[in-house]
Amino acid sequence: MKKLLAMMLGAALVFTPASILAEEAEAPALQNDLVILFTSDVHCGIERGFGLAGLYQVRKSYENEGKYTLLVDDGDFIQGEPIGTMTKGGTMIDLMNATGYDIAIPGNHEFDYGMDRFLELAGKTQCSYISCNFNHEGELVFEPYVIKEFDGVKFAFVGITTPRTLVSSTPAYFKDEEGNYIYGFFQDETGELLYSKVQEAVDAARAEGADYVIAVAHLGNEAECIPWTYEDIITNTTGIDVILDGHSHDTDQAVVKNKDGKDVIRSACGTKLENIGKVTFKTDGSIKNKLLTWTLDESAPEVFEISNPVTEAVSAATDELNASLAEVVAHTDVDLTIVDPTAVDESNKPIRIIRRAETNLGDLCADAYRILSGADIAFCNGGGIRDNIPAGDITRNNILTVHPYGNLMCVIEVTGQQVLDALEWGARVVPSENGGFLQVSGLSYEIHTYLPNACTQNEEGLWSGHDGEYRVKNVMIGDEPLDLEKTYTLASHNYMLKDNGDGYTMFDGAKILQDEVMLDNQVLLTYITDKLSGVVGEEYENPYGEGRIIAVDEAPAE
Repeated sequence: MKKLLAMMLGAALVFTPASILAEEAEAPALQNDLVILFTSDVHCGIERGFGLAGLYQVRKSYENEGKYTLLVDDGDFIQGEPIGTMTKGGTMIDLMNATGYDIAIPGNHEFDYGMDRFLELAGKTQCSYISCNFNHEGELVFEPYVIKEFDGVKFAFVGITTPRTLVSSTPAYFKDEEGNYIYGFFQDETGELLYSKVQEAVDAARAEGADYVIAVAHLGNEAECIPWTYEDIITNTTGIDVILDGHSHDTDQAVVKNKDGKDVIRSACGTKLENIGKVTFKTDGSIKNKLLTWTLDESAPEVFEISNPVTEAVSAATDELNASLAEVVAHTDVDLTIVDPTAVDESNKPIRIIRRAETNLGDLCADAYRILSGADIAFCNGGGIRDNIPAGDITRNNILTVHPYGNLMCVIEVTGQQVLDALEWGARVVPSENGGFLQVSGLSYEIHTYLPNACTQNEEGLWSGHDGEYRVKNVMIGDEPLDLEKTYTLASHNYMLKDNGDGYTMFDGAKILQDEVMLDNQVLLTYITDKLSGVVGEEYENPYGEGRIIAVDEAPAE
């Protein structure tokens, strides 16, 4: 196990809370260090990076050193790959239990199989699901926090789920039959309502004797998440010592001052078990923050031939599924991508661009909707295109991994104004990422990124209008300029066109011409097999696409 730990890289931060430094305060009497391991945005990546078996083994190694341990998940665990989609999250909950998670919170994608299914799955977990802001008609669905005690020292864990869930999952799942929201996350336009609920939970935990408060959050750092980012929460509250954060798939380690000017650690650990977050509460009262990073292409269980109870559980869960998913269904002569083919981040990982720029896989997916439906144009949200397809044989697994949600193709009638509003909403934060960024077919457009975002939104984070100059310009439908008064047929899926997914409310009331006629993954597969004769060829060779979406960074000279 020492060899496994030696291959982990990561910078550490050491932090001593002001309460411990104060002369009148005594350091809590931990007899052994407490190691909190956390994951976020696993998205069914059970055999990637460390893998669940490797995660289990890492925890055991710390326990063997005599340390106390807890295992926490920051959300988006049960959705993202076929093993989740094909079992509606059931297998992932079984594996969460086998791995021994102690605490979990719902991320936005925990709701992707519907509210009833999520609540059913939550009831099957052996750990504690917590959230201080997920509510049904104002009443919390889960406990806002849970306290774990070691050597008489109390550690409170407060759960926080992003209000962006209302648009980044399927909005219809949070409504009653009349279309009224009955589930929510204490969202408002200012963020104050969420801040107050977080503060309320923190204060209650402190009143119950908590020596430390750890926020377990699915908030992120993306511009589209303002005013509900991790930094918004920290700077508008007091009493949190550490925030373990997810949602934006980043690995940033930061220290941010809270409302009283005291330092709070924020730690994130990326996605797909490429990293494990680690926060250690030392016996001297200090807090040490470190990211454990797996740098090899092969997973830790493969490299070290790990054998433990989780290895067996993962193997049993995947054997039957793999036989079906390995079936070759088509071929591609080119790499189809959601990432920049050359650029990498500070960790030498490819940079995802599908949510802010055109890619060839985005073109392919949008073309599939337009050509199979016969519509004039088609949209496909970047957040709904989840993985690359490398050149070579295409398996059923490849198709399901690209489109894991099971959305259904629809066609509606729209005006040119609705088309423009939708493009503007999708492009409002470019060059930042946005899951609602639109890959397109049958049209082209420019995004003038030097212009500010002028979109308005309601308290649920859904589009409510536009007040200013449009960033989107020079929209062409085929060879003709977009006519704002003209009617067009638009193909996409129920998530965006009917259920306000990613906040697209401008389509409300539109005439539906084709209603939920085919699963999204089947749309893609049928397009490749029937319309492209089973081979994706040179027409999709450019990883940056065909030039349908052009970013204009500076104002044209007058």
